[in-house]
Amino acid sequence: MSNIAELNPVPLWKHFAKLCEIPRPSKHEEKVVAYIVDFARQRGLDVQLDKIGNIIIKKPASPGMEDRQTLALQSHVDMVPQKNADSDHDFLTDPIRPQIDGDWVTATGTTLGADNGIGVAAILGLLESTDIPHPALEALLTIDEEAGMTGAKHLQPGYFAADLLLNLDTEDEGELYVGCAGGVDVNAQLPYSAEPVPADHSAFKLSVRGLRGGHSGLDIDKGRGNANKIANRIIDAALAEIPQLRIAALDGGSLRNAIPRESFSTVTVPADATARLQEVVASESAAIKRELDNEAKLDIALEATAAPASVMDSDSQRKLILALRACPSGVERMSTALEGIADTSNNLARVVTEEADGGQRVRIQCLVRSLSDTARDQHGRNVAAAFELAGAAASLDNAYPGWTPNMQSPLLALMKDVYKDMEGEEPRVKIIHAGLECGLLAKPYPNWDMVSFGPTIRRAHSPEERVHIESVGNFWAYFLKVVQAIPARA
Repeated sequence: MSNIAELNPVPLWKHFAKLCEIPRPSKHEEKVVAYIVDFARQRGLDVQLDKIGNIIIKKPASPGMEDRQTLALQSHVDMVPQKNADSDHDFLTDPIRPQIDGDWVTATGTTLGADNGIGVAAILGLLESTDIPHPALEALLTIDEEAGMTGAKHLQPGYFAADLLLNLDTEDEGELYVGCAGGVDVNAQLPYSAEPVPADHSAFKLSVRGLRGGHSGLDIDKGRGNANKIANRIIDAALAEIPQLRIAALDGGSLRNAIPRESFSTVTVPADATARLQEVVASESAAIKRELDNEAKLDIALEATAAPASVMDSDSQRKLILALRACPSGVERMSTALEGIADTSNNLARVVTEEADGGQRVRIQCLVRSLSDTARDQHGRNVAAAFELAGAAASLDNAYPGWTPNMQSPLLALMKDVYKDMEGEEPRVKIIHAGLECGLLAKPYPNWDMVSFGPTIRRAHSPEERVHIESVGNFWAYFLKVVQAIPARA
């Protein structure tokens, strides 16, 4: 079988296949929003857009379920646009090309969008059904979750009557999530002076490729390499041996919530230092590969390139290198209350040289996460301080809260009972070191009793993203059982 729309359960997979055809990167959800609104109208469902662009769809209870509590269903329609360096995919115009690879569905050179397309597809499958018993349903499909949680952040009270909400946006079958980390962006800009390339200098491109990358929350505790850190380390080592080395350009990472997989740097050195540069890069690369024994595909290459237009002034260059070394990257602290869960972390996500306001600057973007809002803000200040000491302007932006767990949740108790009846064992109840929209949704709807769950997805936010086929079937069956077990109104 090569057509994912024919996989079981068909009511879910056919909608996911359609979502793959519709470009929907974060902040560019117009096409998928239009498609879903048309989907709802064609089926006679009550559909509207709120002021920020979230989709709200309501469906009456099926016969015999009118006395049950109203149930809200929530997922986000956008996806992370990541691709391999050799891919010419345009996320604004091109469809995702899914493929079946053994027990998994993956994409061709890009992210798949199973995060959170599987959740959206499940909701559409239930809304479309005519033979699945269900209580009154209120679906909330939010925009721009991956790049700022804009939809959840701007949701207003008054749209929903439900007291129960299922969030379909986690990535391990058999796990129920009742809490999550909050986050804050740390943005820094370091201005620098562009100077002529020194006489008799040769230019080289340093490429860091092949890292595993992944989700900057779910995968931050796995010890994966950060391309920005690796590139900076190599440049610093080369500068120690070749003091005349100059940086001309940096371009590392892509998205704030993806661990950087690639970095590309242009440097210049005196022509007679070429051999020494090659030796340093080879030596440092070998050491890094030994240290990162979980990064089997790491590829570090140095090749001659065309002379750049200019280089960074040496004072700014040195400050930048030191700031990138000082910037915390990875897990800052593991939770002492929850075994195996990261408490606080930072992802050094993006480092790029660019023109701005008639001058030159280095722009740095980080994403700090924490189970504690106060620890989130303090670690954000720690990250900002590394760049402020180098003379950069730094700010903390786009803070969003964590989701405080309620272990006495009636919805959680119901879902545990349903799972045990189906599987003969208890589900794992967890808190996730990633941002779920539930923390933000609790502000306009503090009455919502919420639980998040989903199928098994691996390597989200990277071109190696994949979803386990059998787990999708199990997720769908469990989803329907929970929907049908919603109790009567008190």
